[in-house]
Amino acid sequence: MRIVIAGGHGQIALRLERLLAARGDEAVGVIRNPEQSDDLRAAGAEPVVLDLESASVEEAAEVLRGADAAVFAAGAGPNSGSARKDTVDRGAAVLFADAAERAGVRRYVVVSSMGADPHHTGDEVFDVYQRAKGEADAYVRSRSGLDWTILRPGMLTNDAGTGQVLLAASTGRGPIPRDDVAAVLTELLDTSATAGLTLELISGSKPVAVAVKDVAGN
Repeated sequence: MRIVIAGGHGQIALRLERLLAARGDEAVGVIRNPEQSDDLRAAGAEPVVLDLESASVEEAAEVLRGADAAVFAAGAGPNSGSARKDTVDRGAAVLFADAAERAGVRRYVVVSSMGADPHHTGDEVFDVYQRAKGEADAYVRSRSGLDWTILRPGMLTNDAGTGQVLLAASTGRGPIPRDDVAAVLTELLDTSATAGLTLELISGSKPVAVAVKDVAGN
């Protein structure tokens, strides 16, 4: 498969790119900073430089044309202010969804945030972030041209992955290694029956492949 990943230099995205490349898929990472290109190549991915905060839908669609799936894993980052939560976590997510539709890429997987809610209250930066992610998720859900799956991980850690997770519509709070998030994303890309689901993810006791098959069956 050819899979285009927005936010290609993110910690989860780099892990996902390594997994995809290791099994022979073609991973394409969309990045804003050309200096990150070598990191993507080292992960086995093809870097494409495109700033999703300023790109047009058509420019993004050009990158997506011919892809089998798209993953939105971009984020403004923990040190960014409220303005970029809106332009990246909401705005870029909307643009990438529109571009996928225009390019005819139906399979669309979103890395969201546990607690994302367009009606989340509060004025702190994290509150703005949760609203932005919630608004982006709501927009993706409204697109009839996308076979979307929204994944909402719990507290992300850099612990080594265990391959054992809890994946459900509602899991409660908990940590999850980024390794395991990437493994779940890989499995979701292979499992079209998870289209239309919004899923929470934390560490648990089920192997990743079993956890994904179980939610697909439900």
